[in-house]
Amino acid sequence: MDANYGISDLAPETLERIKADCASFQGQFWDDIHANAAQAGHDFWLTRNGHGAGFWDGDWPERVGEKLTDASHRSGSVDLYVGDDGRIYA
Repeated sequence: MDANYGISDLAPETLERIKADCASFQGQFWDDIHANAAQAGHDFWLTRNGHGAGFWDGDWPERVGEKLTDASHRSGSVDLYVGDDGRIYA
């Protein structure tokens, strides 16, 4: 998808869900992630979707990484797909 689609291709409801999920995660764990918020967003996506990298792979202090990994898993995975209208949905 990265090669062929961008943020403008997200269906409005998909973008709102992404924003809500990220805002919730940031709100709960800001003290742990604020120094590296961009990396935290990336790791949140990777971890919640089981991509084999993320908070637990050594870039975060172990205790923080474990806490953020558990929280990411509780958020559940999100699968993206392209609809018949060419928009990206979750």
